[in-house]
Amino acid sequence: MPPATTLELLATPAEVSGVRRALRAYGADVQLCASELVTNVVQHLGEGVPVTVRVWCDDGGRTRLEVSDPDPRALPVLRASVGADEESGRGLALLDALAARWGVAHGPGRGKTVWCELEAGPGGGAVPVVPVVSVGGPGRTATAGRDPR
Repeated sequence: MPPATTLELLATPAEVSGVRRALRAYGADVQLCASELVTNVVQHLGEGVPVTVRVWCDDGGRTRLEVSDPDPRALPVLRASVGADEESGRGLALLDALAARWGVAHGPGRGKTVWCELEAGPGGGAVPVVPVVSVGGPGRTATAGRDPR
């Protein structure tokens, strides 16, 4: 099990490949999800936005990836379909297909964190799960994405 990893960076296209290299020990699925989430920050918030990437494995074998940025308003949206000629819009679909569950968490004045959890199944792929959406109470923590429960 690789040690917990925290990367602090300014989101730029060049940093995306650096994130993939830094997370090589976690495997291709984690690398792909991380690069898609950091790329989303570059595309939707702009270059030079401070980002924190955190990855760790829990005792149950699940790997958790979190990408935090300072803008609580720019939330990821999973598109129902993407045209063959469109150049973007597939990143969250890839994350959704690979992750056991994923979502967005944010609290007062802290920006947001897009997170996903990957669980190795037979052949090393993600375990299929059922979509779910829930919103928290007074702490204003929101979760949207996939949850296996």
